[in-house]
Formats: sequence, structure tokens, C-alpha cells
Amino acid sequence: MSKSCKGLAMELVKCLSETDCVKVEKRSFKECCGEKSPSISSECVGLRETYFNCKRGQVDMRARIRGNKGY
Repeated sequence: MSKSCKGLAMELVKCLSETDCVKVEKRSFKECCGEKSPSISSECVGLRETYFNCKRGQVDMRARIRGNKGY
């Protein structure tokens, strides 16, 4: 279950690496992921929310019994 969100994490990093926040402003992924800047596309924001829900599902006891939905 610990690897069920790995695919989402890799896609989020790939999406963020193509944004102006990382390329032009030369900021870290953590800084760019945490803000709601117009330099981040709506696709990356959607991936961030999906990844957050995936990670939250790992600690939810109901999801632990059924298994995380994963990617």
C-alpha cells in the first residue's frame, strides 16, 4: 500500500517541472506545490489534490481494510 501513490507522485513532479514556477523562477518543487499561483496549471492543481487524497487514504482505517484505490 505504500507504493500505491507512487505513480501520482511521479506525474505531479513531471507536471510541476514543466511550470514557470520551477523553470523561470527557479523555486523548489515544495514551494511551487504549496501555493495557488497562476503559473501552475489547473492540471497540476488537480494532480496535487488527487495525490493528497491518495496519501490521506493510506492512513484512513476504512481504506486500509479495502485497500487504497491507487493509480
